[in-house]
Amino acid sequence: MARTLDQHIAIVTGAASGIGRAVACKLAASGARVMIADRDGTGAARLAAELGETALAHTVDVSDAEAVEAMAEACRAAFGDCTLLVNNAGIVQQGPFETLSVADWDRMIAVHLRGTFLCTRAVIGPMLAAGDGVIINMASQLGQIGGIDLCHYAAAKAGIIGLTKSLAREVSARGVRVNAVAPGPIATDLSMALSEEWRRKKTLELPLGRFGEPEDVAETVAFLASPAAQIYVGQTLGPNSGDVML
Repeated sequence: MARTLDQHIAIVTGAASGIGRAVACKLAASGARVMIADRDGTGAARLAAELGETALAHTVDVSDAEAVEAMAEACRAAFGDCTLLVNNAGIVQQGPFETLSVADWDRMIAVHLRGTFLCTRAVIGPMLAAGDGVIINMASQLGQIGGIDLCHYAAAKAGIIGLTKSLAREVSARGVRVNAVAPGPIATDLSMALSEEWRRKKTLELPLGRFGEPEDVAETVAFLASPAAQIYVGQTLGPNSGDVML
C-alpha cells in the first residue's frame, strides 16, 4: 500500500521560496517530516523554524554531486531514509537563443536536469531496497510547448519529462512511483523576474486569464505523493491555467 502523507520522510529542493515553499508547507501540514533543501540556507532555516520540529533546513547546490549526497545523508541522520523526493530546485533566465552563452546553457542544464538526476540518484537506492518510494519532478509547460526567449529553460524541463517517463518504466514495478508536475506560469519571484511584456502576453494566452499560485502546484504534488495516486506512474500533470491541454 502507498504511504499516507504523514508517513513520508520528504526532501523538497528549492524549498525556501515559491513553489518549493508551498510544497514543503503542504507536506508538513499533512504530517510529513520535511527537509527544506535550498541554496539559500538562511531562507531554508527560516521556513524550517516556522514549520517546527518535523522540518529540517539544509543548504545545498543541487548541481554539486558531493553536496547532494551530503543532503541525503543529513536527512537519513535526522529522520531516516527519504521516502518522498520533490525535485523542485530551479532557476530562470530570459534571452534570445543567439545571446545565450555556453555558461548560460550549462548552468541551466546543471540546476534542472543534472540536479534532478543527482538528487534522485542519492535517494533511490534505499527506496528500491524497501520497495517503496515516491519521486516527483518539477517540469514546466514550456518543456511541452517551448518558450520564446527561454530555449535553455524549456530544453532542461523537457529533459526532466523524458527522465521521468524513462525512470518510471524502470522502477515502477519495484515499488517506486515517479511522476512529474508541469506548472504553467505561477505567481512566484522566478516568474516575476521575466519581463513585463512576456508576462502580459502569456496572461493573454491563458484560458483562465491568470497565473496560478504556488499552492495550486503544492496540491498537485500532495496528490501525487498520496495513496490516491497509487496507479499514476510516468505521468506529467499540468496545473497550468489551460496553457497546455492534453
